[in-house]
Amino acid sequence: MSAAYGTPAKAVEEAFEHGVNYFHWGALRRGMMAEGIRGLAKRNRENLIVVVQNYWPWAKLIPKSLQRALKELKLDYVDVLLFSTFKKRPNQRAIETAMRLKERRLIHHLGLACHHRPRFAKVEEDKIFNVFHIRYNAVHRGAEEDVFPLLPGKDGPGIVIFTATCHTKLLRPNYIPENEKTPKAIDCYRFVLSHPSVHVCISGPQNLRQSRENLQILQMAPMTEEELAWMRRVGDYIYHK
Repeated sequence: MSAAYGTPAKAVEEAFEHGVNYFHWGALRRGMMAEGIRGLAKRNRENLIVVVQNYWPWAKLIPKSLQRALKELKLDYVDVLLFSTFKKRPNQRAIETAMRLKERRLIHHLGLACHHRPRFAKVEEDKIFNVFHIRYNAVHRGAEEDVFPLLPGKDGPGIVIFTATCHTKLLRPNYIPENEKTPKAIDCYRFVLSHPSVHVCISGPQNLRQSRENLQILQMAPMTEEELAWMRRVGDYIYHK
């Protein structure tokens, strides 16, 4: 679950009760989600995976950014410090800084979010990052060829997917071909999680109603081949529109 769209504290608490424990404190760090994480951490810290995203390319700013996050979340450490880049590998000084923070137990793992798919297989060779955040949805399915088959299936990095709704394009009737039904958010998340290489899919609910709707997926089976084909048809139409 991501904080970016205004996730309320109650949604964080309910999501955890239903088995969701991966909380992404990203670029837009909303106070309501921080409240939810603080509340859960008092009772269940060892069962939470808290991810703090780092956009700073300058090594000296990374500790300050992390300390601000720890202070706001009232945590002693974060589980994943997530580097975010568009194409390049994070510079060596930034990585070395993060490794020192790891030695101090202020972070437990390093992650990488990147839009340039070929970067992941190259970075995996270094065995530095434990988690990859990858853009993947029914519209943009390139990871099925450029990323998933190139990563180790056993003892490899955790695969976390973002933009499952393609920035809501998959949810808009005006983007959908006339002879196809419009997907719901839960269909987009289910499509992503149906891929065997995917471990986690991030959702960003704006309110408690959306969060509760999204949680229904935890009771659902993977998509059938017919359902997957429908999502791919819709995705292909949007991609070429």
